Amino acid sequence: MSGRKPTFLLLQTLISTMALNLEQIRATAERVAASHGLDVVEIEFQGGSKHRILRVFIEKNAAQRAKLVEEARSEDPEAPLPSGVEVDQLAGITHEDCQAFSHDFGPVLDVEELIPGAEYTLEVSSPGLDRKLYGELDYRRFVGSVVKLQTFEPVAGNRHWQGRLTEVNEHALVLDLSAVRQKGKSRKSSTSETVEIEFANVEKANLVPEI
Repeated sequence: MSGRKPTFLLLQTLISTMALNLEQIRATAERVAASHGLDVVEIEFQGGSKHRILRVFIEKNAAQRAKLVEEARSEDPEAPLPSGVEVDQLAGITHEDCQAFSHDFGPVLDVEELIPGAEYTLEVSSPGLDRKLYGELDYRRFVGSVVKLQTFEPVAGNRHWQGRLTEVNEHALVLDLSAVRQKGKSRKSSTSETVEIEFANVEKANLVPEI
């Protein structure tokens, strides 16, 4: 009897290896980003063997964002911002930031062979105004913003919610739904309506740009 592994075991090993590589890639990206005063928001790896893309979304870290706030207030307090967005909520990323990060991160990926195999494209950018939110710290940072989220389990019979993030407590967040039309629900204009959703029940969440 040969020692060949069953197909499902080979698949399981492949998936585990891919997950491990992504963890290593993120850890490396975070190390490089920290040297530039940046944070890694998200990493995506897409494509097949011939057209593979590694996308890294970065933003200024908290200390650098604080400097941006000071500069904005001292140099141009009337500078226009997107409606409903505070200065310290912006990613603060410039084209030069993306270039500097790519210049340092790309060679490390190649030297450490974190993406073995065929060629790939490295894309570095800001997470954008519709950025994903991850965990309590993000929710606290963006209190006052409009958020769209999906839950694992239904809350009040619904898994899709959109509203203004008004409160973050130890275990949950609160959305004000009164001014936002909910999927599958009619708008209630006369009554302030809120919903509380536990962090553990949030499958994914994004900011909704107010234009």
